[in-house]
Amino acid sequence: DYNKAIEIDPQDADVYYNRGITKTNLGDYKGAIADYNKAIAINPQLVEAYNNRGNAKSDLGDFQGAIADFNKAIAIDPQKASAYSNRGLAKSNLGDYQGAIADCNQAIAINPQYAFAYTYRGNAKSNLKDYQGAIADYSKAIVINPQSEFPYMLRGNTKKSLGDNQGAISDYTRAIEIDPKLAYAYYSRGDAKDELKDYQGAIADYNKSIAINPQYVAAYMSRGFAKGGLGEFQGMCFDFRKASSLGDRMAVKALNKLCQ
Repeated sequence: DYNKAIEIDPQDADVYYNRGITKTNLGDYKGAIADYNKAIAINPQLVEAYNNRGNAKSDLGDFQGAIADFNKAIAIDPQKASAYSNRGLAKSNLGDYQGAIADCNQAIAINPQYAFAYTYRGNAKSNLKDYQGAIADYSKAIVINPQSEFPYMLRGNTKKSLGDNQGAISDYTRAIEIDPKLAYAYYSRGDAKDELKDYQGAIADYNKSIAINPQYVAAYMSRGFAKGGLGEFQGMCFDFRKASSLGDRMAVKALNKLCQ
Protein backbone atom coordinates (compact mmCIF):
# COMPACT_ATOMS: atom_id res chain seq x y z
CA ASP A 1 0.00 0.00 0.00
CA TYR A 2 1.80 3.11 -1.26
CA ASN A 3 -0.30 5.50 0.84
CA LYS A 4 0.64 3.64 4.00
CA ALA A 5 4.29 3.57 2.98
CA ILE A 6 4.21 7.34 2.45
CA GLU A 7 2.72 7.84 5.93
CA ILE A 8 5.59 5.84 7.37
CA ASP A 9 8.29 7.64 5.36
CA PRO A 10 7.10 10.71 3.43
CA GLN A 11 10.67 11.30 2.15
CA ASP A 12 10.94 8.01 0.26
CA ALA A 13 11.17 9.09 -3.40
CA ASP A 14 10.87 5.52 -4.66
CA VAL A 15 7.41 5.12 -3.13
CA TYR A 16 6.09 8.17 -4.99
CA TYR A 17 7.83 6.99 -8.15
CA ASN A 18 6.29 3.51 -7.92
CA ARG A 19 2.84 4.94 -7.18
CA GLY A 20 3.28 7.12 -10.25
CA ILE A 21 3.90 4.01 -12.35
CA THR A 22 0.71 2.44 -10.98
CA LYS A 23 -1.30 5.56 -11.80
CA THR A 24 0.19 5.63 -15.30
CA ASN A 25 -0.87 2.04 -15.86
CA LEU A 26 -4.40 3.01 -14.79
CA GLY A 27 -4.47 5.93 -17.23
CA ASP A 28 -4.34 8.55 -14.47
CA TYR A 29 -1.58 10.60 -16.11
CA LYS A 30 -2.19 13.77 -14.10
CA GLY A 31 -2.03 11.80 -10.87
CA ALA A 32 1.12 10.09 -12.07
CA ILE A 33 2.75 13.44 -12.86
CA ALA A 34 1.93 14.67 -9.35
CA ASP A 35 3.68 11.64 -7.87
CA TYR A 36 6.70 11.99 -10.17
CA ASN A 37 6.88 15.66 -9.12
CA LYS A 38 7.09 14.56 -5.48
CA ALA A 39 9.73 11.93 -6.25
CA ILE A 40 11.84 14.51 -8.13
CA ALA A 41 11.47 17.08 -5.34
CA ILE A 42 12.90 14.51 -2.91
CA ASN A 43 15.53 13.14 -5.31
CA PRO A 44 16.34 15.52 -8.20
CA GLN A 45 18.69 12.90 -9.72
CA LEU A 46 16.01 10.21 -10.15
CA VAL A 47 16.38 9.82 -13.90
CA GLU A 48 13.47 7.39 -14.34
CA ALA A 49 11.08 9.87 -12.72
CA TYR A 50 11.90 12.46 -15.41
CA ASN A 51 11.64 9.83 -18.14
CA ASN A 52 8.28 8.54 -16.91
CA ARG A 53 6.94 12.04 -16.25
CA GLY A 54 7.86 12.88 -19.83
CA ASN A 55 5.88 9.88 -21.06
CA ALA A 56 2.88 10.90 -18.96
CA LYS A 57 3.06 14.43 -20.38
CA SER A 58 3.20 12.98 -23.89
CA ASP A 59 0.10 10.93 -23.13
CA LEU A 60 -1.64 14.20 -22.20
CA GLY A 61 -0.44 15.89 -25.40
CA ASP A 62 2.10 18.14 -23.67
CA PHE A 63 4.95 17.27 -26.03
CA GLN A 64 7.07 20.33 -25.26
CA GLY A 65 6.85 19.57 -21.55
CA ALA A 66 7.72 15.95 -22.30
CA ILE A 67 10.81 16.99 -24.27
CA ALA A 68 11.97 19.14 -21.36
CA ASP A 69 11.75 16.10 -19.07
CA PHE A 70 13.58 13.84 -21.52
CA ASN A 71 16.28 16.53 -21.83
CA LYS A 72 16.70 16.44 -18.06
CA ALA A 73 16.86 12.63 -18.01
CA ILE A 74 19.56 12.71 -20.71
CA ALA A 75 21.51 15.37 -18.82
CA ILE A 76 21.56 13.09 -15.76
CA ASP A 77 22.30 9.92 -17.76
CA PRO A 78 23.59 10.49 -21.32
CA GLN A 79 23.44 6.72 -21.93
CA LYS A 80 19.70 6.47 -21.29
CA ALA A 81 18.53 5.01 -24.61
CA SER A 82 14.83 5.15 -23.72
CA ALA A 83 15.02 8.90 -23.01
CA TYR A 84 16.38 9.53 -26.52
CA SER A 85 13.73 7.36 -28.19
CA ASN A 86 10.94 8.85 -26.07
CA ARG A 87 12.15 12.34 -26.99
CA GLY A 88 12.19 11.23 -30.61
CA LEU A 89 8.55 10.17 -30.40
CA ALA A 90 7.60 13.51 -28.82
CA LYS A 91 9.41 15.34 -31.62
CA SER A 92 7.51 13.27 -34.18
CA ASN A 93 4.26 14.30 -32.54
CA LEU A 94 5.35 17.93 -33.04
CA GLY A 95 6.21 17.29 -36.71
CA ASP A 96 10.00 17.37 -36.20
CA TYR A 97 10.65 14.08 -37.99
CA GLN A 98 14.32 14.71 -38.72
CA GLY A 99 14.90 15.50 -35.05
CA ALA A 100 13.03 12.32 -34.15
CA ILE A 101 15.24 10.24 -36.42
CA ALA A 102 18.38 11.78 -34.91
CA ASP A 103 17.21 10.90 -31.39
CA CYS A 104 16.30 7.35 -32.38
CA ASN A 105 19.68 6.97 -34.07
CA GLN A 106 21.31 7.93 -30.79
CA ALA A 107 19.15 5.45 -28.85
CA ILE A 108 20.10 2.68 -31.29
CA ALA A 109 23.80 3.59 -31.03
CA ILE A 110 23.53 3.14 -27.26
CA ASN A 111 21.41 -0.04 -27.45
CA PRO A 112 21.18 -1.72 -30.88
CA GLN A 113 18.53 -4.10 -29.49
CA TYR A 114 16.12 -1.38 -28.36
CA ALA A 115 13.00 -2.22 -30.35
CA PHE A 116 11.08 0.97 -29.50
CA ALA A 117 13.77 3.10 -31.11
CA TYR A 118 13.37 1.27 -34.42
CA THR A 119 9.58 1.54 -34.18
CA TYR A 120 9.66 5.28 -33.48
CA ARG A 121 12.29 5.88 -36.17
CA GLY A 122 10.15 3.94 -38.62
CA ASN A 123 7.19 6.15 -37.74
CA ALA A 124 9.23 9.29 -38.43
CA LYS A 125 10.49 7.89 -41.74
CA SER A 126 6.95 6.99 -42.77
CA ASN A 127 5.83 10.56 -42.09
CA LEU A 128 8.66 11.71 -44.37
CA LYS A 129 7.35 9.24 -47.01
CA ASP A 130 10.48 7.09 -46.73
CA TYR A 131 8.25 4.04 -46.75
CA GLN A 132 10.93 1.47 -47.53
CA GLY A 133 13.12 2.83 -44.74
CA ALA A 134 10.14 2.70 -42.39
CA ILE A 135 9.38 -0.91 -43.30
CA ALA A 136 13.01 -1.85 -42.67
CA ASP A 137 12.84 -0.29 -39.19
CA TYR A 138 9.52 -1.93 -38.30
CA SER A 139 10.88 -5.27 -39.50
CA LYS A 140 13.95 -4.86 -37.27
CA ALA A 141 11.72 -4.05 -34.29
CA ILE A 142 9.71 -7.21 -35.01
CA VAL A 143 12.87 -9.34 -35.13
CA ILE A 144 13.89 -7.98 -31.71
CA ASN A 145 10.41 -8.31 -30.17
CA PRO A 146 8.04 -10.44 -32.26
CA GLN A 147 5.34 -10.25 -29.56
CA SER A 148 4.74 -6.51 -29.86
CA GLU A 149 1.70 -5.67 -31.95
CA PHE A 150 2.63 -2.05 -32.72
CA PRO A 151 5.41 -2.61 -35.29
CA TYR A 152 3.06 -4.96 -37.16
CA MET A 153 0.33 -2.32 -37.11
CA LEU A 154 2.63 0.44 -38.31
CA ARG A 155 4.26 -1.74 -40.95
CA GLY A 156 0.77 -2.65 -42.15
CA ASN A 157 -0.11 1.04 -42.43
CA THR A 158 3.04 1.68 -44.43
CA LYS A 159 2.41 -1.25 -46.77
CA LYS A 160 -1.12 0.08 -47.32
CA SER A 161 0.38 3.47 -48.23
CA LEU A 162 2.44 1.64 -50.87
CA GLY A 163 -0.67 -0.12 -52.23
CA ASP A 164 0.35 -3.50 -50.82
CA ASN A 165 -3.03 -4.29 -49.29
CA GLN A 166 -2.40 -8.03 -49.04
CA GLY A 167 0.83 -7.41 -47.16
CA ALA A 168 -0.99 -4.94 -44.92
CA ILE A 169 -3.70 -7.52 -44.17
CA SER A 170 -1.04 -10.04 -43.14
CA ASP A 171 0.51 -7.55 -40.71
CA TYR A 172 -2.85 -6.49 -39.25
CA THR A 173 -3.77 -10.15 -38.80
CA ARG A 174 -0.57 -10.76 -36.86
CA ALA A 175 -1.27 -7.73 -34.67
CA ILE A 176 -4.75 -9.10 -33.95
CA GLU A 177 -3.30 -12.50 -33.02
CA ILE A 178 -1.10 -10.75 -30.45
CA ASP A 179 -3.88 -8.48 -29.14
CA PRO A 180 -7.41 -9.60 -30.13
CA LYS A 181 -8.89 -6.46 -28.51
CA LEU A 182 -7.09 -4.02 -30.80
CA ALA A 183 -10.01 -2.24 -32.44
CA TYR A 184 -7.78 -0.18 -34.73
CA ALA A 185 -6.24 -3.35 -36.19
CA TYR A 186 -9.65 -4.70 -37.23
CA TYR A 187 -10.59 -1.30 -38.62
CA SER A 188 -7.36 -1.01 -40.61
CA ARG A 189 -7.64 -4.56 -41.91
CA GLY A 190 -11.19 -3.74 -42.95
CA ASP A 191 -9.94 -0.73 -44.91
CA ALA A 192 -7.34 -2.88 -46.70
CA LYS A 193 -10.02 -5.43 -47.60
CA ASP A 194 -12.27 -2.62 -48.79
CA GLU A 195 -9.49 -1.44 -51.12
CA LEU A 196 -9.47 -4.97 -52.58
CA LYS A 197 -13.28 -4.75 -52.95
CA ASP A 198 -13.75 -7.55 -50.40
CA TYR A 199 -16.70 -5.71 -48.91
CA GLN A 200 -18.03 -8.66 -46.92
CA GLY A 201 -14.64 -9.22 -45.31
CA ALA A 202 -14.31 -5.51 -44.64
CA ILE A 203 -17.74 -5.36 -42.97
CA ALA A 204 -16.83 -8.32 -40.75
CA ASP A 205 -13.73 -6.46 -39.57
CA TYR A 206 -15.60 -3.20 -39.02
CA ASN A 207 -18.16 -5.18 -36.98
CA LYS A 208 -15.34 -6.46 -34.76
CA SER A 209 -13.85 -3.00 -34.26
CA ILE A 210 -17.28 -1.59 -33.33
CA ALA A 211 -17.94 -4.47 -30.93
CA ILE A 212 -14.71 -3.57 -29.13
CA ASN A 213 -15.31 0.19 -29.32
CA PRO A 214 -18.96 1.16 -29.90
CA GLN A 215 -17.92 4.83 -30.22
CA TYR A 216 -15.61 4.16 -33.18
CA VAL A 217 -16.97 6.77 -35.60
CA ALA A 218 -14.62 5.96 -38.49
CA ALA A 219 -15.61 2.30 -38.35
CA TYR A 220 -19.30 3.18 -38.78
CA MET A 221 -18.45 5.42 -41.73
CA SER A 222 -16.26 2.84 -43.42
CA ARG A 223 -18.80 0.09 -42.79
CA GLY A 224 -21.45 2.31 -44.33
CA PHE A 225 -19.41 2.78 -47.49
CA ALA A 226 -18.67 -0.96 -47.66
CA LYS A 227 -22.40 -1.68 -47.40
CA GLY A 228 -22.93 0.81 -50.19
CA GLY A 229 -20.42 -1.13 -52.27
CA LEU A 230 -22.69 -4.16 -51.86
CA GLY A 231 -25.79 -2.17 -52.74
CA GLU A 232 -27.09 -2.33 -49.15
CA PHE A 233 -28.13 1.31 -49.09
CA GLN A 234 -30.47 1.06 -46.10
CA GLY A 235 -27.65 -0.37 -44.00
CA MET A 236 -25.28 2.25 -45.38
CA CYS A 237 -27.54 5.08 -44.27
CA PHE A 238 -28.04 3.46 -40.87
CA ASP A 239 -24.28 3.56 -40.31
CA PHE A 240 -24.01 7.15 -41.52
CA ARG A 241 -26.77 8.15 -39.08
CA LYS A 242 -24.94 6.42 -36.25
CA ALA A 243 -21.71 8.20 -37.12
CA SER A 244 -23.61 11.48 -37.37
CA SER A 245 -25.11 10.92 -33.92
CA LEU A 246 -21.54 10.59 -32.61
CA GLY A 247 -20.67 14.01 -34.01
CA ASP A 248 -19.00 13.18 -37.33
CA ARG A 249 -19.35 16.02 -39.87
CA MET A 250 -18.47 13.82 -42.83
CA ALA A 251 -21.40 11.59 -41.88
CA VAL A 252 -23.77 14.56 -42.03
CA LYS A 253 -22.54 15.39 -45.55
CA ALA A 254 -22.87 11.76 -46.63
CA LEU A 255 -26.42 11.61 -45.26
CA ASN A 256 -27.42 14.75 -47.11
CA LYS A 257 -25.87 13.54 -50.36
CA LEU A 258 -26.65 9.81 -50.35
CA CYS A 259 -29.57 9.19 -48.01
CA GLN A 260 -32.28 11.64 -49.00
